[in-house]
Amino acid sequence: MMDDIPTLPDAATPLLEDSVDGSVDYKGRPAKRSTSGRWRSASFIIAVEMAERFAYYGIGSNLITYLTGPLGQSTATAAENVNAWSGTASLLPLLGAFVADSFLGRYRTIVVASLMYILGLGLLTLSAMLPLPDTSDCQNTNKIKSCPQYQFQVILFFFSLYLVALGQGGHKPCVQAFGADQFDGQDPEECKLKSSFFNWWYFGICGGTLLTLIILNYIQDNLNWVLGFGLPCILMVIALFIFLLGTKTYRFSIKGDGKSPFVRIGSVFVAAARNWRTTPSAIALQEEARGTLPHQNSEQYKFLNKALLAPDGSKEYGKLCSISEVEEAKAFLRLVPIWVTSLIYAIVFAQSSTFFTKQGVTMDRSITPTFDIPAASLQSFISLAIFLTIPIYDRVFVPIARTISGKPSGITMLQRIGTGMFLSVLSMVIAALVEMKRLKTAKEYGLIDKPNVTIPVSVCWLIPQYILFGVADAFTMVGLQEFFYDQVSSELRSVGLSLYLSIFGVGSFLSSFLVSAIDKATSGDGHESWFANNLNKGHLDYFYWLLAGLSIIEFVVYLYFAKSYIYNQLSKI
Repeated sequence: MMDDIPTLPDAATPLLEDSVDGSVDYKGRPAKRSTSGRWRSASFIIAVEMAERFAYYGIGSNLITYLTGPLGQSTATAAENVNAWSGTASLLPLLGAFVADSFLGRYRTIVVASLMYILGLGLLTLSAMLPLPDTSDCQNTNKIKSCPQYQFQVILFFFSLYLVALGQGGHKPCVQAFGADQFDGQDPEECKLKSSFFNWWYFGICGGTLLTLIILNYIQDNLNWVLGFGLPCILMVIALFIFLLGTKTYRFSIKGDGKSPFVRIGSVFVAAARNWRTTPSAIALQEEARGTLPHQNSEQYKFLNKALLAPDGSKEYGKLCSISEVEEAKAFLRLVPIWVTSLIYAIVFAQSSTFFTKQGVTMDRSITPTFDIPAASLQSFISLAIFLTIPIYDRVFVPIARTISGKPSGITMLQRIGTGMFLSVLSMVIAALVEMKRLKTAKEYGLIDKPNVTIPVSVCWLIPQYILFGVADAFTMVGLQEFFYDQVSSELRSVGLSLYLSIFGVGSFLSSFLVSAIDKATSGDGHESWFANNLNKGHLDYFYWLLAGLSIIEFVVYLYFAKSYIYNQLSKI
C-alpha cells in the first residue's frame, strides 16, 4: 500500500533501472528517476511552504497588537493568549503527523490541512470585517465586553485562530517530509541534494517570514486588518493550487501492509515491560538458540531486546516482536536525549520576539527626525542573517568540509546542531552586555524613573545579537529538521519532524513558566522584578546571563549525548 495514493496493480511489476526503490508515482506505478522527484517537485513544495509561513507569521508576529487594539484586551491577557496559541500551534504537528503516518498519508493530509487553513483564515478575515459594537449599544464602555455582538466576534476570532493552528499542525510536518521524500537517500547524488534541500527549505521559510515582517505588518498597522488577514487567505488558496499542479511529478513513499508504526513501537515497549524479569543471560541464550541476535550496533537500550522473547519461552502473548521492530523502537528512543537537550535552545529562541523587542522600544530608534524604526522590525535581521548564511553554508562551507570529511553534508547533523547551540550562547552573552550598557546609560542620564523617555543608546547595538541568533538558527534549526527526519523509519518521518517542532512548542511553554517563576521570586520584599514594567528598574541582563549559563550546561550535556549517539543504519550522514 502506498503512503498517500492507493497502489494499482502496475506497482507490482518489476522495477526498471530508472525507477526509484520504495517510491511510486501518482498512479501507483514505480516512480521513474528521470521524470519524478528531485528539485522539479521540491520547488513546488518549497513555494507552498513559503506561502504557509507568510500566512502563519502574518497572524502570529502581530497578534498581540490585534488583541490589545481592536479586541481591547489587556497586555497581560493578550500575552497569555499569544503564548497559548503559539505553544498549541507548535504541539499540534504531533497530531497531524500521527494522522498522516497512520491513516491519510502525507499528500492527502497536506490537502486536507490546507483546506482547514484556508477556512480558518477566511473566518478570521470575516471576524475582522464585523464592526465592534459602539459604546452606545452597550450603554457604557464598562459593559462593552458583555455585549452579545462583541462576544460573538471574540468567539469567532478565537475559533478561527485555533482552526488555523489545527491546519498548521497537519500542514507543517507533512510538507517538509513530503519534500524530502522527493530525493532518494540511497542514491549518492540525490543524497547530496537532500542535504541541500533542508538548507534551501529553511531559506524559503525565512523568505516568507521576511515578507511578512516587511509588508504584511505594515498593512495591518497602517491600513486595515481585513486586508491584513485576507491576503494570507488568498495566498494560501494560490499555494494549494500550486501544490496540486505538481502532483504528476511527485514521488510517493510505499507503505507496508503491516502494523502501524505507532503500534509496532508501542508493542515493543509493552513486550519488554512484560518480560522485565527475564535475565540478560537467558535472553542471550534464547537469542543465540533461535538465531535472533540483534545487530552489532544496537548495544544501546539492550533492555528492549526482551521484547524479542515471550516469558519462559512461551508464546502466550501472540506473535513476538521482530528484530527490525526492536531496532525501530531503539532508533526512536535514541532521539529523546537530543530532544531534551534542545529545549534550552528553544527557550532562548522565544526571547527574540519578546524581550529583545522590549529592549529596542526604550532605545534611540530614529533614522531621520521624523522616522523611527519599529522595534519589532528588528526581527528581520534574523531572517537576513539566515538569508546570507545558508547560501554561504551550502555553496562554500559544505563543499570544503566534504573534501575533508568525505561526508555528503560536510559535517554531521549533530555537529551542525551543536554549532548553532554554541552561537546561541554567544548571542545571550552579547544581549546581556548590551542590556548592562543600556541600564548604565539610563542611570548616568537620570532616566531610571522615566520609562517613557528614550535612552540615548542607539538601537543598532541590538543588531549583533539578532544577527548571531540568525546564524545560530541556520545551523541548529536546519540541523534539527534534517536530524529528526533522517533518524526515523520512512513511515515515521512526519512524526520525526513533528517532534522537532514540538521542541519549540514545549520551549514556548517553558519560557512562560520560567518568566512567571522568576517574576514572582524577584518581586517580593519591595524589590522590583527582573521584568518590571519600568524596564529601567528591571534586570533583563540577569535573565540573559541565566539563559547563557543554562545554555552552557545544555551544550555540555548535548556534547555527551551527541558523542555517544549511534546513527540510524539507513543514514548516510
